[in-house]
Amino acid sequence: MVSAAQQMPDDLSAIFLALADPTRRAVIARLGQGPASVSELASPFDMGLPSFMKHIRLLENSGMIRTKKAGRTRTCVINGPGLSNAERWLVEQRRIWEAQADRLEAFVMLEQKEETNDAARDR
Repeated sequence: MVSAAQQMPDDLSAIFLALADPTRRAVIARLGQGPASVSELASPFDMGLPSFMKHIRLLENSGMIRTKKAGRTRTCVINGPGLSNAERWLVEQRRIWEAQADRLEAFVMLEQKEETNDAARDR
């Protein structure tokens, strides 16, 4: 069965590519506190505005943020649905791995019980 998150590999690839860079992760973290102008977001980084705008465009193209221009100021905000795709995928992966870990634990417990029973019979 293919989940909805698995049907959106291009969206997920864009999101994880965006999150792969520490500058973009810092921008997302800052936007988690609320909207901010591009110049405010760029101020902690030692790079020119044209270089920083490449990060903003990649985040916007991934669907993680939205920008709005008012006059000469471009304001950025988190785009919840963009992050939700990644969250759903991660939740699904966790569920799969936890189920596998539970099956492994049950197998190990059964093996230990059988070994204990065999040892008791050999006495």
